Amino acid sequence: MVMATTLFLLAGLAEIGGGYLIWLWLRDGKPVYLGLFGAVALALYGVIATFQAFPSFGRVYAAYGGVFIFLAVLWGWWIDGKAPDTYDWIGAVICLVGVGIMLWAPRP
Repeated sequence: MVMATTLFLLAGLAEIGGGYLIWLWLRDGKPVYLGLFGAVALALYGVIATFQAFPSFGRVYAAYGGVFIFLAVLWGWWIDGKAPDTYDWIGAVICLVGVGIMLWAPRP
């Protein structure tokens, strides 16, 4: 469980960070090297996910989607300075509950 959580966090940071760097380059007129670093981070995101021990690609990526939502709320708060409201937190927590059910519910 610790390894799965760590990999989800690393993948999330790579995806959100990479997307953010590309956003800064294309939307905010920042230097092109930020876009290139963003592209590398996005490629790393794709690689990091392959280290998950779960056998199903679909389940891993669906569960990761819930982690991504939670991390995106935190990123918006900590990096962009946009405080989440109550509904953002409720939605993010619901997503994390879904992740737990998808990955760790007992299966036959």
